[in-house]
Amino acid sequence: MQRISPIDPDRLDPEQRAVYDSIASGPRKGVRGPLAVWLHRPQLADRAQALGRYCRYDSSIAPRLSELAILLMGRHWLAEYEWAAHKPFALEAGLSLEVINAIRDGREPTFAQQDEALVYAFMKQLHENRAISDQLYSDLARAIGQNGLVDLVGIAGYYTLISMTIKVFEVPPPAGVAPELPNTFD
Repeated sequence: MQRISPIDPDRLDPEQRAVYDSIASGPRKGVRGPLAVWLHRPQLADRAQALGRYCRYDSSIAPRLSELAILLMGRHWLAEYEWAAHKPFALEAGLSLEVINAIRDGREPTFAQQDEALVYAFMKQLHENRAISDQLYSDLARAIGQNGLVDLVGIAGYYTLISMTIKVFEVPPPAGVAPELPNTFD
C-alpha cells in the first residue's frame, strides 16, 4: 500500500500548483508516480523534475541506450513503477523484447549491438564494484563520447532517486499494469 497519498490537484498551495502545472504541461503530460510524491515538497519536485526532464528528453544519449539504462536501474531496485512506465518506451526506442525480458529475469542479455552491451556492462560494474574499469570507460567513451558518459552517470543518479522514492513510499505500478519484477532481491 502506498505510504504517502498524492495530493489532490484541487488542494495544491500556490508553490505546489506552479510545480504541478510545469510538470503537467511538459512532455510528461501529467504528475504521476514518484513525481506526485515529491509534490509534497515542491522545491524538491521542481529541482528533481528539471533534472529528470533533462535526463529523459535532452541528454546526448540515444533513447534506446537511455531506456536501457533506466530499465537496468528499475530492475536493480525492483522498482515496479519505473519498469512498467519505461518498458513501452524502451520497446518504442528499439530495445529488443529479448533484451528486456532477460533483464527482467535477472539474466545477462545477448546484445546485437555493441553500444547496448557497453551500457549494460557499465551499469553492472557501477552497481557491483562502485567503480568502472579503465578499459570499459575507454570503450564506452569511444561508443557514446565523453558527454554521453556524463549523461549516463546523470541518468543513473536520477533514476536511483526515482527508484528510492518508489521503494520507500511503495508507489504501485500504473493502474492496469501487472507487476513483472520479482518481489525480492536476487
